[in-house]
Amino acid sequence: MPGVLPPLLLNTPATPGAPGASSFLMMLLFALAFWFLMIAPQRKKQKQQEKMISALKEGDEILTTSGLFATVMQVKNDRLLIKTGDSKLELHKNFVQSKITDPKTKTAPKSSKK
Repeated sequence: MPGVLPPLLLNTPATPGAPGASSFLMMLLFALAFWFLMIAPQRKKQKQQEKMISALKEGDEILTTSGLFATVMQVKNDRLLIKTGDSKLELHKNFVQSKITDPKTKTAPKSSKK
């Protein structure tokens, strides 16, 4: 009966000459899974954020990462001149969280989380 049991149940390698090949294949599969589950979605989100920031223009309503609702007054190379209430501030473009689509309700577009 011992010859009938599959090699995995006996805890012996199927091919005694290449024990590292299966370990390498397993590591490669884990790396691919990590890429598709973690890195690829983050890169997609980052590209969407960069596209949104580059499309900002005067008069757009934005939400900053610090929670301020503001109106874009002027777009500079790497900064925005924004107005919130009676104050005018200069803000780096990286601190824009989202563009407000409905200024009356101050809501940003829903992000699709999967």
